[in-house]
Parts: sequence; C-alpha cells; structure tokens
Amino acid sequence: MVYQERFQIATRGRGTYLITQEVNEQVRRSGIATGLCHVFIHHTSASLILCENADPDVRSDLERYMQRLVPDGDPLFEHTAEGPDDMPAHIRNILTSTDLTIPVSRHRCEMGTWQGLYLWEHRSSAFQRQLTVTVYGD
Repeated sequence: MVYQERFQIATRGRGTYLITQEVNEQVRRSGIATGLCHVFIHHTSASLILCENADPDVRSDLERYMQRLVPDGDPLFEHTAEGPDDMPAHIRNILTSTDLTIPVSRHRCEMGTWQGLYLWEHRSSAFQRQLTVTVYGD
C-alpha cells in the first residue's frame, strides 16, 4: 500500500520549525501501521533535519555553526539575485538534506525519545514551503 500527500509549512524566516506532528498526522491518515515514511521538501533554500527535540540550544548552535560556515554576503558568491542570503541558503540546503526516511510502527513515525523532524529555513524572509509525505507499507 502507498499513500502520498502534499502539505505546506509557513516559515517566518531563518530557523527550525518542528514538523513531527504534521508528518505523524499524514502517517495516521495513510492507514499504514508498519512501513516507511519518506518526507521531501520541494525547495533549494530550505532543508529537513532529524534533530534533538528537547533542548532548543542544539538547533540554535546549529544555526550559529552554519552562519560561521556559510556567512550571508560573502564576496565569494556571484549568485545574489535574491539578496545576500540567497547563495548561502542554497549551500546550506546542499550540506543538509532535502528528504528523510523514517520507519513507521503502530501508525506513527518510529523515532528516538529525543528526536524531532524539522524544516530548517535558510532564508531570512518568510516563505510557504511545500513538502510531500509518502508512506509505504501494510
């Protein structure tokens, strides 16, 4: 059995947005008890991460690390069509991930106690981000 649904997440600019509940809702709707859940983001300037969900300092530290690794406005970048955060957002996307696959058990994503699914917005402005969830299984 296969189930697929597309949904949107509104971001308010750079940062992480917990999407575990939305993804688990899609898994529940699928009716699939055991299998795999694949999540894909349809953008080149935002990404998906499976990350610590108890201490927000972890995600703040990740953001600070990325700011040091790929700073906005670096004169190295030629691609600045949409502003100084444009090319850094594309690099951050490539360094992280545009999709995740999580086991499904008992009609929900089977994750560790301290894990959460996050959309990581790499742009400074607000966006409507499109995601597709595909659930395979029985």
